Amino acid sequence: MHFFRSEEHLRNWASFDEGKEGGMISLSDLVNWFSIDLFRRRLDPDYVTRYPEYGQGFVAKLMEMGKRGDFWIPES
Repeated sequence: MHFFRSEEHLRNWASFDEGKEGGMISLSDLVNWFSIDLFRRRLDPDYVTRYPEYGQGFVAKLMEMGKRGDFWIPES
């Protein structure tokens, strides 16, 4: 995991791989993504029971953010 101050900074990185460009995500998207129940409810006593529900929210949030393709949700 590498953190960069901007997309331009990332693209100028010597190890930047155009093939993994789809994996870029902004800090605001990360904050938004980590606010879903899958992450917020980890200490709830029924977390494991509700995990399938939370997993659906995980995928829905990725789709909402426009994160599609093999990097985020591999097609089977």
